[in-house]
Amino acid sequence: MSEDWAAVAKAINERVHELGWRQRELAERSRVSQAIVRELQHHTVERRRSARTLESLSITLGWHPHHLDAVLHGRRPPEPNEPVTDHDETLWSRLDSLEQRLDEITERLDDLKTGLSTVIKNVKPGR
Repeated sequence: MSEDWAAVAKAINERVHELGWRQRELAERSRVSQAIVRELQHHTVERRRSARTLESLSITLGWHPHHLDAVLHGRRPPEPNEPVTDHDETLWSRLDSLEQRLDEITERLDDLKTGLSTVIKNVKPGR
């Protein structure tokens, strides 16, 4: 079954609205970077997210840990009190998490490089 990231965005946005939270608050409470929360909420980047990211957001929003994963895959989300079954392989989950962190670090380094290039261009020689 294909992944429905638009449904994930809709679920997150509706719940955040119900709770009266802002994007930054969700990011801080879930310990998920604000950039990733923004990408998910605005459905700007479709890429695989670690199970931990979706789980952290689900728990923070008061849902079952597998709620957003179920939404993503078109399944009925479990009730908050249903037992948690671990369908994901721990190693793959950890690798996904590391890959996301690496993407974030690369993005930040690119921003720093761009900023540094601008500074260098604007510094006059001999000063």
